Amino acid sequence: MNNRGNQFQRLEGWRIKVLYFLIIAIFGYYAIRLFNLQILQSNTYLGQSEENRTKDISVPTQRGIIFDRNGVVLARNVASYNVIITPANLPGDPTEEPLLGSVEEIYRELSPLINIPVSNGILNDETVKLFTPCQTDFGIKEIVIIADTNAPYTPVRVACDVDKDIAMRISEKASDWPGVEIEVNPIREYPTGELTSEIIGFLGPIPAALEPEYKALGFVPNRDKVGYAGVEASLNDKLAGRNGTRVVEVDVAGKELRDLEPPKAPTPGENILLTIDTRLQAATKAALVGEIEWWNRYFNDIRSSNGVAIAINPKTGEILSLVSFPTFENNRMARFIPAYYYEQLSRDPNRPLFNHAISAEHPPGSVYKLSTAIGAMNERVISPTQSISDPGKITIMEKYAPNDPGTPRDYVCYDKLGHGRVSYLRGIALSCDVYFYKIGGGYPGEVPEGLGVDRMAEYAKALGYGQVTGIELPGEATGLVPTSAWKRINLSENWSIGDTYIAAMGQGYVLSTPLQVLVSAAIVANDGVYMQPTLVREVQDSEGNVVQPFTPKVKWDITKDPLIAVFDENGIATEEKKVVEDWVVKLTQQGMHMVTTDAEGTANRVFKNFIINGKEIQTAGKTGTAEYCDNVAQSKNLCQPGNWPAHAWYVGYAPYEDPEIAVVAFVYNGGEGASVAAPIVRKIMEAYFELKAIDAGEPEVTTP
Repeated sequence: MNNRGNQFQRLEGWRIKVLYFLIIAIFGYYAIRLFNLQILQSNTYLGQSEENRTKDISVPTQRGIIFDRNGVVLARNVASYNVIITPANLPGDPTEEPLLGSVEEIYRELSPLINIPVSNGILNDETVKLFTPCQTDFGIKEIVIIADTNAPYTPVRVACDVDKDIAMRISEKASDWPGVEIEVNPIREYPTGELTSEIIGFLGPIPAALEPEYKALGFVPNRDKVGYAGVEASLNDKLAGRNGTRVVEVDVAGKELRDLEPPKAPTPGENILLTIDTRLQAATKAALVGEIEWWNRYFNDIRSSNGVAIAINPKTGEILSLVSFPTFENNRMARFIPAYYYEQLSRDPNRPLFNHAISAEHPPGSVYKLSTAIGAMNERVISPTQSISDPGKITIMEKYAPNDPGTPRDYVCYDKLGHGRVSYLRGIALSCDVYFYKIGGGYPGEVPEGLGVDRMAEYAKALGYGQVTGIELPGEATGLVPTSAWKRINLSENWSIGDTYIAAMGQGYVLSTPLQVLVSAAIVANDGVYMQPTLVREVQDSEGNVVQPFTPKVKWDITKDPLIAVFDENGIATEEKKVVEDWVVKLTQQGMHMVTTDAEGTANRVFKNFIINGKEIQTAGKTGTAEYCDNVAQSKNLCQPGNWPAHAWYVGYAPYEDPEIAVVAFVYNGGEGASVAAPIVRKIMEAYFELKAIDAGEPEVTTP
């Protein structure tokens, strides 16, 4: 009996010890766990707690306004009205079946106003996953159910961009329709539309690839917009401003309780005053499009379907007008970018979304002869009084190396009868092809050593070719100024003497943008000084205070800044540099003046009797007819030997004695520059001086 009692006591003691151990182990585990959660990981969970109870709200800013030089609005913000519903603020339970009378009544009355059914569609995982506010077939009920499930205190957009009158009627129902409100969002409006769309551009949603970058700057994807083209894109940093922020406390349902920090107000974007004169822009477009359409009617064929016209102040670099035709209507992209319209523009072979003024690269033709002329005169290839024979056709031996026996090749002038004896001034005035062949590549018995392509390239670059100008527009092209090294590297061929002859004419491998052609003439007009082309006249803050006044910027002066490489007797460029002498620029100006005044000048007929408001205005310029054979011409079987299609060019400035405006006109497949492009430039210049007289209050004088 005693033994059994002892066994029981030993057994009971063992059980108690096990029980004690289990209790200690359990309490120890929870103690360690609590210590880990509350002490070691306290910061982590405190952060999560803070994150759950706080919410950062981005307060949208106002984008800056764009004006022309006279204060005409080119881009502004206007109100867009969206209908929003906050599920938690609706009377009763918006998800309850059947709908409570008051909620159902709200839906029924709201439906015809916004043209959305009360109920439509089936809710399931797939349809909910594809749900996007304002771009869904769901009815009001389904939209609210989705929103109530996700965040009952977060408003959901039911209808976007509703008519203002509808928005006002819904606002008046605020007391009767709790939970239904009107959200006012700014959207971009472009009062001048397609007249300035190639300059202004348009906005679009933040691209997915750039979301991290814009988020870091405080922008909100799927809400905020950024520039996609024009100055809206290039000056986006100035125009966009900075969003404000609110840090608020929310409950578990997402309801805002209070501000945890003082709100940071948004910073409005800066306003931009452009150098463009909208009146001259309209005149420029009318001149360009009108001339193109006239010639199309004349030939009863769509010969030309795109072109460019640009005007600049050569003394300041201010772009006064810039037209790229055809273009697009940027107001159609103000609220969203319609897929069908964008597809239509993208498929158009004339590329309306492409800014031809700064991005299209074409052979410049005879307008490029200014580079050849200045180079040949500055390098003493010829003298100012030296005359060269133009028989209408010359034959040279085409060679690719000094010991190459060569093959004969004919080069002809546009006047097959020739121009006789041609001097420097007459060569520019007549745009004599043979004259420029000889001074560019040399000719036995008259020009022992021509300018050569490498020296020619130096002068072309000094006049702005082969490089971007830096204008405030995206997508500017560099063009191409070929050299002998360029051909060896890119085409694995030696440079030939024939290549030089063709390059001297602005043909062959030479490519330029219309803006580069304009810059080259503006440099000559401004006595060799290259002013930075710009579209920005002034930057203002949101209150209208000037924060960046206009200051003309000199890029370089070809008569003072050593830009031209000096070549040794072997034709190798040395480290030495030189300038263009003043008298060479002055002589070239005289030649350009003779283009419009000499009886034989290629633009004399167009600019004869150039009288504005009773005053005769002297002009200077250069015509250009550039043969081409691109993919478009090939597809139309236009590239016929000896009869290639040609682009029409003209670049000029006025007044000749004291230039205020320089203008370039380019017409794709336009033909002769003197006949097609020069009249466009004259009309633009006429508009400029007429507007100047009007602004000065001068009385109108009728020319007899």
